[in-house]
Amino acid sequence: MSSSKGNVAQLVSFGAGAVLCGALLVGCQSGGDKNLPLLTLGFADTAWTGERIPEGQQCSKFGGKGATPAMAVSDIPAGTVEIVAEFNDRSYAPLSSGGGHGKIGFSHDGSAEAVLQSVLGETADLPAGTHVVAKNRATGSFARPGYLPPCSGGKGNTYFADIIAIDGAGQALAKGQIIIGRY
Repeated sequence: MSSSKGNVAQLVSFGAGAVLCGALLVGCQSGGDKNLPLLTLGFADTAWTGERIPEGQQCSKFGGKGATPAMAVSDIPAGTVEIVAEFNDRSYAPLSSGGGHGKIGFSHDGSAEAVLQSVLGETADLPAGTHVVAKNRATGSFARPGYLPPCSGGKGNTYFADIIAIDGAGQALAKGQIIIGRY
């Protein structure tokens, strides 16, 4: 995977649930909890643009070997020890919030910037420094351990991630949201 910090887009908030999308942005992003500072988010892999899910990044049920996008995160508050990525499908209500497609934790060294590495989906066997915080909530033949890559069968569903900076007591310090694409 290629990596480029030049793909970081500034997080913009217009209120809870609002989304700003534009041709110049790498992804679509919005604020979340107005009481938390906002993280600046972008993709660290040029294959991800926030438009369409890259070829092969869907679930195995639809012929893919999907992994999470590598993401650049900045404006991380002091005291952050973990960054949690909650993956969701905005178009499918049962998996549209709280990590419906899984929650992955990334250990953090306390710096103001980080690149969250790409981790393979449909497995709980993750690289050092990462772990499954909560498996996806899919059921039936879609149920897989860990992160469930986009799995709507090309119906045009929109997938996004809530990124949360967590302190040593498990409290959220900052949050952001990025659209990872449609599939």
